[in-house]
Amino acid sequence: MRKYFGLLAALYLLVGCLAGLTIPVGSAAAADESKNLIFDQANLLSQQEKAELNALANQYGAERETDIIIFTSTNQANQDVQRITEDFYDDQAPGYDKAHGNAVILTMDMKNRQVYLAGFAKAEDSLDSGRLDKIREAISPDLTSGHYKQAFERYMTLAHKYMGFKPGVNPDNLLFALWFQVGAAVIIGGLIVGIMVYRSGGRITVNRATYEDSGASAVLDHADQYIRTTITKSKISKNDGGGSGGGGGGVSSGGHSHSGSKGSF
Repeated sequence: MRKYFGLLAALYLLVGCLAGLTIPVGSAAAADESKNLIFDQANLLSQQEKAELNALANQYGAERETDIIIFTSTNQANQDVQRITEDFYDDQAPGYDKAHGNAVILTMDMKNRQVYLAGFAKAEDSLDSGRLDKIREAISPDLTSGHYKQAFERYMTLAHKYMGFKPGVNPDNLLFALWFQVGAAVIIGGLIVGIMVYRSGGRITVNRATYEDSGASAVLDHADQYIRTTITKSKISKNDGGGSGGGGGGVSSGGHSHSGSKGSF
């Protein structure tokens, strides 16, 4: 029985290790509740929507010690949306606890209908270009439909969630879903308990050898027959260097590196 309890302990330890790939959220320093994180120059939001989004940005930002910013622009100068984002970070110097500190910025270029997400300082690692791609792809349908508040809320929620995982970990991996971990633990634990209950009634000691006369039993004959050999060939396609490139981000004119993800909506 002791070994089964050992298996159960190992199972729960495994679940604990998977949960350990997330970064525990401790008590964060108090955030400035009046900090403005919504810069809606394109007037996409009502005053109430801006207030609600700003409150959410401050709450999530305090928990991750990162400014979560939204910047919408009419882009009268017709600049690239990445350049707009970089200039905003250089000029406004956002950051949770210092100028040019931890920040993630979502920039909307309403002239060319493009969006850019960038992570600066600590957020460059916790929200790398791959994670920002996931966020952009998740909010693009709402941006296209003009559901801007809903898209911005989704952006904040996913940024907050993804920053809770250690860099290099896929935050959407099914193994990290709490319901999956709990369900797997319950199912495997139930199987182990079931085996324990089944075996608690005693072992069966009678088997085939109990009634077999090994002296009179033998293989009478055997034969191997060769039929044919079949060879199949398949063409291996060559990579001619086509396809889209990966990765994003860059360095602003002020010398601040960042992760990035760009797309249309």
